[in-house]
Parts: sequence; C-alpha cells; structure tokens
Amino acid sequence: MAVKTVPREEKRPRSFYLLAIFFALFAVFLYGPMITILTLSFQGPSGGLTFPMNGFSFYWFERLWGGGGVVDIGTAFRRSLALGATVMVLTVIISVLAGLAFRKKFKGSTALFYVAIASLIVPSIVVSLGIALEFRIIDEIVRPPLAALGLMAPRGNSLGLFTSGLGAHLSWTLPFGLLIMFAVFNRLDKSYEEAARDLGASNWQSFRYAVLPMIAPFLIGISLFGFTLSWDEIARSSQTMGSTNTLPLELAALTTTVTTPEIYALGTSVTAVSFTVIFGTLGAFFYLQRRRERLAKRGG
Repeated sequence: MAVKTVPREEKRPRSFYLLAIFFALFAVFLYGPMITILTLSFQGPSGGLTFPMNGFSFYWFERLWGGGGVVDIGTAFRRSLALGATVMVLTVIISVLAGLAFRKKFKGSTALFYVAIASLIVPSIVVSLGIALEFRIIDEIVRPPLAALGLMAPRGNSLGLFTSGLGAHLSWTLPFGLLIMFAVFNRLDKSYEEAARDLGASNWQSFRYAVLPMIAPFLIGISLFGFTLSWDEIARSSQTMGSTNTLPLELAALTTTVTTPEIYALGTSVTAVSFTVIFGTLGAFFYLQRRRERLAKRGG
C-alpha cells in the first residue's frame, strides 16, 4: 500500500517580508499623493489645502466647471482633448508607416532610427525651447516671401496649438510608437502576407486582412501612449503653445496663484480623464482579443 506524502509548506524567508514591506511603502509613496489630492478635492466651501477635511461636497468641482473659478476650464479642456486626439491619431499612423518602411532595409535606416528616438534622451525643456526657436526663425525667414505671394499674413506668430505645440508633443510620443512597432514587425511572421498574396490579395488587402488584425492590440497600446503622454505633457508645452494654454499648463499656473482646493478639483478632473482613456483602451483591447478568439473557434 502506497503511502501518500503531503508536501511540507516551505517557510518564507525573512527577506520575503522585508521586500513586501518595501513594496508596500513604495506603493504608498507612489499613490499616496494622488489619493490625498482626490480626497481633498471633495471638501466643503470652507475647505483648505491640508487635512483635516472641512465637510464633504462637490463645491469646488461646481466652481471649477461652472466658470466661477480663475481658470477657463472648458476651453483648456477642449484644447487638450483636441490636441491629444490629434497626437494619438498621428502617432498611430506614422508609427505603422515607419514600421512597414523599416521592414525593408534601406540606406541610412540605422542613422534615421537613432535620430527618430533621440528626443527621448534630450531634456524636454531643451526640446521645447528648440522647437519654439525654430518656429520663430520660420516666421522671420519664411513669412515675408509667403506674405508677398499672398499666402500668409505679413505679421503673426506661428507658435500655436496645432503648429509648434503639435510638433513638440509628437517629438515625445512618436519614439514610443516607433519602438513598439519596430518590435512588433520584427516578430511578425511574413508567411501570412505571402499566403494572402498567393490567394490573389493586393498589398493593401494583405495588410488590411492579414497584418492589421494581428497588430491591432498593439495599435491600441500606441494610441493609449499617444493620448496620455500628450494629455499630461507640460515641459514640452511650456515654450511652444504661444498664447494658448492646455489643461496641464493651466494647472501649473494655478499652483502659483490659487490657494484653494480648486486646484485639487482640477487635478482630480485631469486624472479622471486619464483613467477613462486607460480603462477604455484596455476594454477595447480585451474586446478585440475575445473577438479574435471567437473567430478562431468558428474557423476551427
């Protein structure tokens, strides 16, 4: 008769508990400030910037969104939303096109790759100043001849939301998108495209029906990167937005002028939009994954 042995439960070493305590402290350090701001934003009209809370209400949100505060939150919100959506779309499109181009070796591809990701290692404020200077030079050199042809006003400033601001944000989001797409296409099996072409598909059809479904989850990730990085960006926006302010710039201005929980209400609103985009993107990813699994089962 065989004797059934029960495996002994190994005792966890002391280092496990030390690492667990360290991780808990790290989580508190990382998320504690955000939780504090979220909590203090729901204070009553007589609330302050520190604990203890004075009541619980939505007063500061009503003041912020109702136009009673010092910030035109609606205009700044729409600017950031429009810019973030534009950056998201352009980041996805350019990253996919660049990934397809880099699948075929061409002269200078290595140098072009390093130039494309160089902005990741350059300080953001330096990039912002450089782009602002570039557009000022464009105003001085390009504007006069274009004005003579009637194509541009003789006076003006090219710094703006969808000119220098858009370029500054793309210099931050595109390297992430490029790195993701390069990694995806390096692992992509070309036999699927070859099979599609053998069945008579054109280049566009093979991309549309063979490649795009396989890279769709990664495109969702790139779009998430593009929007959230643009939505929260402040350093590269500081010198390139001209006379317009995005939501993070308004938030930065409030830190030096406002001493009420209105600033916390604005921070909570910005965080809520970021989390909405993140969880919405994750939901789309899981939906596409389940849809692919259902299609695979039907095909099987």
